[in-house]
Amino acid sequence: MTKSVPRATAFPGDRLSRRHLIQSAIGISATSVLASAASAFPDESSVPVVDTHLHCFGGANSKFPYHAKAPYRPEAAATPEHLLMCMKDAGVDYSIVVHPEPYQDDHRYLEHCLRVGGKKVKGTCLFFADRPGSVDGMAGLVNRNPGQIIAARVHAYAPGRLPPFGSNEIRNLWKTATDLGLAMQIHFEPRYASGFEPLIKEFSNTTVIIDHLGRPMQGTVKEHDVVVRWSRFPNTVMKVSALPDQNKYPHRDVRPVIRKLTEAFGADRMIYGGGFNAKATGESYREYRNQVGRLLAHLSAADRAKVLGGTAARLFGFV
Repeated sequence: MTKSVPRATAFPGDRLSRRHLIQSAIGISATSVLASAASAFPDESSVPVVDTHLHCFGGANSKFPYHAKAPYRPEAAATPEHLLMCMKDAGVDYSIVVHPEPYQDDHRYLEHCLRVGGKKVKGTCLFFADRPGSVDGMAGLVNRNPGQIIAARVHAYAPGRLPPFGSNEIRNLWKTATDLGLAMQIHFEPRYASGFEPLIKEFSNTTVIIDHLGRPMQGTVKEHDVVVRWSRFPNTVMKVSALPDQNKYPHRDVRPVIRKLTEAFGADRMIYGGGFNAKATGESYREYRNQVGRLLAHLSAADRAKVLGGTAARLFGFV
């Protein structure tokens, strides 16, 4: 049995529509949508498929160069044109381009992707709380692309690249995103989870998207249990993405982890992402989604449909 989101929670699709469109075309609050997502679709076959986590890159020789501070620089291009082709062949209805670190807070390539993707593609942004002037660019990006930027992402994934936890700067980043109607999307190793918890509590009406299952294999079971317990905060949403390979260290089976997360968060607060890259085909893209579906085999067909798209479609205003 899945858990419903308490009605007090507000979600970014709803706030974005109020800010940019005054009233969502569906005419109901996003909170109600998540609490009863299945009722929005006549049957599972009508539920859209939404990939909520992919990266696009212009490649090494693109007219959209990587940032001087890029932590890595992909040689191969993973273009929005390639994405749309793979989406069509794999039966993916909508997708979210997660703005990647090689571009840092330069969002020109993301905006290119949004133009090419049209109504099928939305994106996330990346601004830096501890970089003077960076957060000031968020409003302009959101306002230039009304309804297409759904979240601001924060990384806490390496000792030398941590946000300024406990500072006014990180709070300002969170508040700026909230005021613009965005969710906060956090990507972190479990050992850094405690730095985010005060912000999750303070900004209780801001949706918090937890990337990559909370990275269970990059921490101990005890450390990851802190993330699992975030299910008690009704504004948190867990993303099933970056599936760990059991053949690699620490060689733990991900199935019990996913079972624990579905029991904690419920299908109304879980979304999926992944499978697209420069080498992706429609077949490989579909197979990744099928792999996620197999890991959710303990859920009902209706709940699997929510995780694979129904929840995200409503949460991010695709329908």
